[in-house]
Amino acid sequence: MRLVLTALLFVGGLFYLFMGTGFLLDPATSGGDFGLKPDGAQGLSSIRADLTAFFWVAGGCMIWGAWKRNGDPLLASAALMGVALLGRVVSILIDGSYAGWQAPVLVEAATVLLCLTGWKLLPHHALNED
Repeated sequence: MRLVLTALLFVGGLFYLFMGTGFLLDPATSGGDFGLKPDGAQGLSSIRADLTAFFWVAGGCMIWGAWKRNGDPLLASAALMGVALLGRVVSILIDGSYAGWQAPVLVEAATVLLCLTGWKLLPHHALNED
């Protein structure tokens, strides 16, 4: 079970790292896939900076937790995806739904559940220990 859990965390983390890299290298296309349309250099810079940071930190913490068999970094990923999930739910309630809204909600919810499961089942180590 722990091997499957760490593999899922590692693969999920790689998915988010690749997604973040897409925002770094091609923010216009990657942003467009998320319904974001940059307005000039400032918009491109914001998408490039903020979404790369979001996905790299979420993915990096998942990989770190899986690699080190440490549940603690997974809380950061769970928090990031949990806040994103909350934002989507609030937006659906206030702004209404849109075509394809289910996929990101399911991915974010699955990530939160996976990370919280990893946090619960994997050992906890101080971050400065090997």
